[in-house]
Amino acid sequence: MSNASVHPSAEVSPQATIGEGSLIWNQVQIREDAVIGENCIIGKDVYIDKGVRVGNRVKIQNGVSVYRGVTIEDDVFVGPGCVFANDRYPRAFSADWEIVPTVIRRGASLGANCTIVCGVTIGQYAVVGAGSVVTRDVPDFALVFGNPARVKGRVCLCGRVLKRRWPRTPVRERQTCSKCGRLLTAKPTEPVLNG
Repeated sequence: MSNASVHPSAEVSPQATIGEGSLIWNQVQIREDAVIGENCIIGKDVYIDKGVRVGNRVKIQNGVSVYRGVTIEDDVFVGPGCVFANDRYPRAFSADWEIVPTVIRRGASLGANCTIVCGVTIGQYAVVGAGSVVTRDVPDFALVFGNPARVKGRVCLCGRVLKRRWPRTPVRERQTCSKCGRLLTAKPTEPVLNG
C-alpha cells in the first residue's frame, strides 16, 4: 500500500492489495483478496467484498456495495448508492448460493443508485442512467436507463450523448460527436470507435 492514502476509520484487510496513489476514504471496508488498482478513489461507506477486482483510475462514489464476483476494469465511474448483486436466487436459509460473475468494462459510467443484477457485462464506455436496474448485457458505447434498463442511444468516448431525434429516429450506423469530432461507426449493438 505504499503511496496509497487510507483513512484511519477504513477497514482494509491485510490480504487486500491497494495500488499506488489510491485514496480510500472513511468508513470503507475492503475484504481479503480484493485488488484495488492505481490512482483509484474509493468514497465514504463503500464495501468491497472478497476477491473483487477494481482496475486503475476507477472512482467509486459514496455508499456503493461491490460484492464477490464483480470485476471493474480501468477508468470506470460508479455513482453513489450503486449495488452489485452476485446471486440470482438468494435465500437466507440456504447455503447453496452461487456467485455469478459481473463485468464492468473499461470507461463505463454508472449513474447514482443503479442496481446491477449479476451475470451481466456492461460494455466499454457505456453509460447507465441514474436509478436504472440492469438485467442484461449493455453494448459498448450504449446509453441505457430505466427499470429494466434499455438501450436509448449511444455515447461518445468523451461522454457526450450522440444526437438523434427521440424517440422515433433509429440510431444511425455512422455518427460524429458534436463535442470532440470523433466518428463512431457500426450498428448500435456493435459500436467501433474511429479517430
